[in-house]
This record gives sequence, C-alpha cells and structure tokens, in this order.
Amino acid sequence: MKMKLPKDKFLSTVRVGDKGQIVIPKEVRDLFEIEPGDSLLLMADKKKGIAIVGFDGMVDFMDESIRQARKAQQEQKGEQK
Repeated sequence: MKMKLPKDKFLSTVRVGDKGQIVIPKEVRDLFEIEPGDSLLLMADKKKGIAIVGFDGMVDFMDESIRQARKAQQEQKGEQK
C-alpha cells in the first residue's frame, strides 16, 4: 500500500519472502540513488525496530560519533581531577 507524501518522503508496506528478503521499492531506490551492488547497513533494536541506511554515509557518522564520545570522555576525566 503506497501513500501520497511529499517528494522527499515515502511510506509503503513490503512483504518478507521465504528467504527473509524484502524488496526496496523503486521509488525509494530512486530517492536514495541505491544501485545494484551498493552496500547498506541494517541496524536493529528489539524495542525501536529496524533501520536501513547507506553504508558510506554511516562510516562518516560512526567516525564522528566515536570522535565526539572520546572528547566527552576526556572532558569528563578532566572534571573528575
């Protein structure tokens, strides 16, 4: 079932196949420029659900997250002295 939304949004149901696979709708592949052979990162949290993101952008995000966490950790150590 597809709903009419703004051009930068998409909402649809997908069906899980016998092998646990889903098809990413063409509109979503076009929206995110997903091509055959692209790597995607699937993240799952039992309470929050499943998210699929582009792998390339996620590497940059993870690098920045680690950098920020280390900075916060160093600042916290400095406050404890």
